[in-house]
Amino acid sequence: MANDWRVTVTLHDESHLEPAVQAVREHEVEDDARGRLGRLVAVSAEGTSIYLYAGTENAAREADRVARELIARHGLAADFALDRWHPAEEEWENADVAMPRTDEERRAEHERLEAEETRESVTTGRAQWEVRVQLPSHHAAVALADRLQAEGHPVIRRWTLLVLGANDEDDAAALAQVVKQEAPAGATVQTQELGPLLPFTQIGPIPIW
Repeated sequence: MANDWRVTVTLHDESHLEPAVQAVREHEVEDDARGRLGRLVAVSAEGTSIYLYAGTENAAREADRVARELIARHGLAADFALDRWHPAEEEWENADVAMPRTDEERRAEHERLEAEETRESVTTGRAQWEVRVQLPSHHAAVALADRLQAEGHPVIRRWTLLVLGANDEDDAAALAQVVKQEAPAGATVQTQELGPLLPFTQIGPIPIW
């Protein structure tokens, strides 16, 4: 199930997190509501927040409605937010933010994302992406690392693994192509984002509605 929609319930009191989660887990909804959703809602919790993940806008809005009722019924105070995963920006955006519809809009968002990643990389001194190269032998790893370093690419070597930093996704893709051309047969080259992970201390999915 693609969980592209998220309801965030931020409790005003951290001590209320456990009873709120318990209320969600114990909730059973009428058959007609279960039929409207037609799928599971994944639930996670972290800090003072409960996250409800759904695959469609309708399911997310129904989850938001039910969550508000449960929180009010148990006399708890919380703030609510409905977000949608934005694939171009690679982050959660408010549900009211329009998704790009044209190639020009998608290019603009991609360029903005790359600029943000580069700016963060330069500001923090920490690469936002990396290229990981797994070599078939230690000897091959040493030889490729020496060659890449001679070309001006900083390399971290761990026995048969090489790691090279990149400022953004495009830089990582370009660097990976360079490495693939120089790597020996049997080497695997992958790019990987090093940004923050999504908060998802999983306690679901469970069929709560």
